[in-house]
Amino acid sequence: MLWYHVSLVLLVIASTILQQFSPAFEGLHEARILVVPLVFLCAAVTVNVGPMLLLAFVCGFLWDTQHILSHHETNQKMLQVYVDSQADVRFGYSIILYAMMGFIMQGIQPLFREGKWHVSALLSGVAIFLYLFVEYMFITFIRGELILTRALFLKISFTSLLTMFLCPPVFWVLFRLADLFHHTIDYEGLKTDRRGFVD
Repeated sequence: MLWYHVSLVLLVIASTILQQFSPAFEGLHEARILVVPLVFLCAAVTVNVGPMLLLAFVCGFLWDTQHILSHHETNQKMLQVYVDSQADVRFGYSIILYAMMGFIMQGIQPLFREGKWHVSALLSGVAIFLYLFVEYMFITFIRGELILTRALFLKISFTSLLTMFLCPPVFWVLFRLADLFHHTIDYEGLKTDRRGFVD
């Protein structure tokens, strides 16, 4: 079980590297796939609260390191949804937002354990939408101005949808890792109940 949790941390680190190559889709209001939140949300539903909070800390720490510190040091274009937004926030705020997303996923863990992983996939899109919206509200609170536009909602919505559509392959990877490291993820609902045909 310990090795499964270690593999999740390594998967998060790999997703942080992949995030660097995530392009913005200009035709979709420059939406992008958020690889790190995607991996976190899928992993959060496969573990208990303790490991989930550890993952939230690692993801939030790496996310802020990747965006806030790189912005202050190199002044390059951000890989965030909101360009140059990180100049207004402090290091560490993402850890809290990741923990909030993790608790949302923990709330539907009983459904996931019944094999209804598609519900987790749908909720991951909702969680990312809420994450981005709360982040934007936090930024506007610090700036002292609230600007809500149609383009903003489309950008957040398309980012959430694009990220949500990649949940199935991430769940497949998590199931393979669980099998490899003998971690129990109950998904009996994926099995067909044939008892009704035996009569």
